[in-house]
Amino acid sequence: MVNIPMKTSAPYTSQTILSINDLKVQGAKTSQDIMTLNQNASQANACPTQMPANTHSVGRSMQAAPVQRTPMPVRKPLPSLVHTVRKGQKTVLNAAANPSRIKACLGWNASNADCDVDVSAFLLDASGKVIGDSWFVFYGQTNSPDGSTTFQIDNSTDREIISIDFTKLNPAVSKIVFVLTIHEALQKHLNFSMLQDAYIRILDSVTNAELVSFQMDEYYANVTSMMIGELYLHNGIWKFNAIGNGVARDLAGLCELYGVQVI
Repeated sequence: MVNIPMKTSAPYTSQTILSINDLKVQGAKTSQDIMTLNQNASQANACPTQMPANTHSVGRSMQAAPVQRTPMPVRKPLPSLVHTVRKGQKTVLNAAANPSRIKACLGWNASNADCDVDVSAFLLDASGKVIGDSWFVFYGQTNSPDGSTTFQIDNSTDREIISIDFTKLNPAVSKIVFVLTIHEALQKHLNFSMLQDAYIRILDSVTNAELVSFQMDEYYANVTSMMIGELYLHNGIWKFNAIGNGVARDLAGLCELYGVQVI
């Protein structure tokens, strides 16, 4: 089990994922609070509750402070996408050499202003599950335990960025999946048919040159979370897979899908 820190200086239980966009400075909550978190905003500064004895919090030393989100611009122009691939296509990041550090830059636009989209990266082993409960990165948990993978808001070209240093990456990680989720999609009846221009582009962190990019062209009304792409290790070489497939799950549901034990 794991307590996942959100937009706060103290840890939360993983169930508060369902209301993390509304929580700015709250203390830790138990899973029993999930049904009232959004309704009782006046309790946002309450003192942290006692953490259950059968859980553990993600180590503070492994993480940066949660990112404070700023209002998302109504619309952003698409950046120039150079080395584009189609849905389902797989390609090496660099045919000449494996880059040591990359940036996964993601962006999108929404036709519905209520669509608050977030990026997450799940660090998986060969079985397709996280190697530990804290091995996924998003704005509430901005660093992986090994310090290899970090999250940041981008207020320029893209919207959110996941940076990866392969020299620091835990050798048990053989796949990194990049996911887009719509906050409170199930409660507010939001879905991916309300999005457009969603893309991911992988850049070499050293040269800032684009290695590969993928722009989605299929948006479904029955999808609330989208696996837009993944990096995977094949014969010692990192490759990119343009996925573009989604599920009707929220972020908590994705955590369970990838093996994160939520309370």
